[in-house]
Amino acid sequence: MIVKKTQAEIEKMAAAGQIAAGCLRMLREICKPGVKTIELDSAAEEYIQSRDGIPAFKGYRGFPGSICASPNSTVVHGIPGPYELMRGDIITIDVGVELDGWMADAAITVPIGQVGAIAKQLLDATLDSLYKAIEECRPGNKLGDVSNAVQTRIEKDGFSVIRSLVGHGIGNDLHEDPQVPNFGVPNRGPELEAGYVLAIEPMVNAGGQTVRVGSDNWAVHTEDGSLAAHFEHTIAITEDGPRILTPWDEEEA
Repeated sequence: MIVKKTQAEIEKMAAAGQIAAGCLRMLREICKPGVKTIELDSAAEEYIQSRDGIPAFKGYRGFPGSICASPNSTVVHGIPGPYELMRGDIITIDVGVELDGWMADAAITVPIGQVGAIAKQLLDATLDSLYKAIEECRPGNKLGDVSNAVQTRIEKDGFSVIRSLVGHGIGNDLHEDPQVPNFGVPNRGPELEAGYVLAIEPMVNAGGQTVRVGSDNWAVHTEDGSLAAHFEHTIAITEDGPRILTPWDEEEA
């Protein structure tokens, strides 16, 4: 069942989203060659807690980190650790924040210094697909319109949408109904209504769509070793259209 949020509840989620967005902007600035992913995790935890938030991922189903840190061919759920960022890497940072019982979820993929042409194209396409999907988050549209917007943009550049990983509803719980696939048919699925809040998150491989879970039973990697990118916003659907609750882009803040 999709749970609609009141305006007051959306404002509470927006407050959590501001913390998540600020945390991602901070982490983006400190992503430099030689920085370990565990250092990013520590910085994120300190940032979130200093603003009275709770790192929503830490302890979630046993996950040990405050963030997910997923470099290069790791798609999602990378456990922060000793990996040192290197020039030419890309790294996805996924942050969840709980504030006063309400959740926000957001992610960015960051280039470390100058990256290769394929990496740049992958990041540009994945980011663009997120905003094309957000544009479809309007009352009266169908969930398939959101999903298809991602798929169409990604496949235009010859990249692959990961079909086994999806976005989700969000509210008091980190993961709520509905699931939000990054592929689909327009004008299909549940009709979107004001009050729905969705975590829209294109997860895209430069190569094939197949992924595998690593030996730690958390990190998800591309099966063919190709690069992966992931961007995410928490979006409230309002009568006036989509509202971004996690404004990690400076133009949104």
